Amino acid sequence: MKKILLNGENLTISQAREIVDRNLEIGISNNTITKIKNSRNVIEKWIKNDEVIYGVTTGFGEFKDVKIPKKDIEKLQHNLIISHSAGVGEPLPRNIVRLMLLLRINSLVKGYSGVRLELVEQLIKIFNLGITAYIPSQGSVGSSGDLAPLSHLAGVLIGEGYAYDGRDVLPAKAVLAKHGLKPFRLMAKEGLALINGTQMMTAYAVEILNRAERLAKLADISGALSIEALRGTDTAFKDILQKARPHRGQINTASNLRKLLKGSEIRLSHIDCGKVQDAYSLRCMPQVHGAVKDTIEYVSGVVATEVNSATDNPLIFADSNEHIEGGNFHGEPVALVMDFLKIAISELANISERRTARLVDGSLSGLPRFLTAKGGLNSGLMIAQYTAASLVSENKVLCHPASVDSIPTSANQEDHNSLGSIAARKCFEVLNNAEKVIAIEMLCSCQGIDFLKPLKCGKGTGAAYDAVRKYVSHIDEDVLMNDHIQSVCDVIFHEDFINNVEKSGGMLH
Repeated sequence: MKKILLNGENLTISQAREIVDRNLEIGISNNTITKIKNSRNVIEKWIKNDEVIYGVTTGFGEFKDVKIPKKDIEKLQHNLIISHSAGVGEPLPRNIVRLMLLLRINSLVKGYSGVRLELVEQLIKIFNLGITAYIPSQGSVGSSGDLAPLSHLAGVLIGEGYAYDGRDVLPAKAVLAKHGLKPFRLMAKEGLALINGTQMMTAYAVEILNRAERLAKLADISGALSIEALRGTDTAFKDILQKARPHRGQINTASNLRKLLKGSEIRLSHIDCGKVQDAYSLRCMPQVHGAVKDTIEYVSGVVATEVNSATDNPLIFADSNEHIEGGNFHGEPVALVMDFLKIAISELANISERRTARLVDGSLSGLPRFLTAKGGLNSGLMIAQYTAASLVSENKVLCHPASVDSIPTSANQEDHNSLGSIAARKCFEVLNNAEKVIAIEMLCSCQGIDFLKPLKCGKGTGAAYDAVRKYVSHIDEDVLMNDHIQSVCDVIFHEDFINNVEKSGGMLH
């Protein structure tokens, strides 16, 4: 398969995820090589002229005013990596680490970091060989970049720290040796160029956005199934109503719901039932789900820019022969949108849980209480709703924005920090919880639809129902509920699920 050539300019969010998920090989173009070399040549000239450059010929942070002798410049860079490898806690998911390395390479190849071509080539080898650093998840305050996690990432390059060897975690030097590589020797500026950046929080953002886009469609599908089970109306989804308040996400969500419910025998069976309007959790799906989609779109724009940005310090501008000490490493752009996105994703779970609560409440649904025909002896799906409620409540705690906090570091030299890594990690947890809440709703809605037979669902909802029922049976007697919830997750998060629904009901936005 052809290599994906990185140039630091046009790597997309979906492409980054695809490269990691499919283990695609990466490389760089000749034009990119020229930019990297030009940037390095300027660094070499300044070192020869004994110019004062932060982090190159000086110490770091509060030690910015300490001049480093030429003979110690290489040791400075090595010391930087090992001293900053101070992370603690559970390891980052391996796909997040792979995304971090990919994004770090993509930033370096822009030609503003002053690293040697040999360093970039070695990082590419490590990526293509699948060598993955073991990185503790805690320790970044999100300014001067994700210093601790990126130091652990860079540590593997120089044979320090730890990396995965299959399921085992071994010293990085041993893992490199197994692949025929030796620890890389850093030279001036290179250690700093490796760890100044937002690649941890941005890697999380890439992973979250890919899954969030999918989850938003799944929420429409699960909501439409709940409308079927609760014998709701599609009147509130008419296009003319949405265009009176023309938010794109709202219009698209209403369109999705109309497509999914089209041809529903269940809907036709109660068209003259006398109900005036449904509860908000059904009627307001276009407004709520749509707002989440608009949020995802906005966040995607910010993250797409960050993926192709130079985020270390100082930056080297070879054309104008200058180095600029600035703050491109500050994680505020990503921190703010990760907080925004986790609030949005939590709303998909919030409204889904309310639909689930209606499904299990016999007085509201008109279905058997807790969706079991043999209540009393059997508890049915009672506790499945408890689990959804628990996850939603956990999300409310996680949604407190990390970016409103700041704590000074480096003796107040670095006196405002973004906490973007914390915002991103919390957003990831909110997403994980929300996915399970949607799965629980689908479990309950399909159970409710069973009681409406022989009436059939719409084309789209019917395809979704059939896909779930192919692997997850109706619950007649109490079963180990965790297994059923996991089985629904396995079905709906498989790549074929949405594709099959779209083949029957039409493309979803």
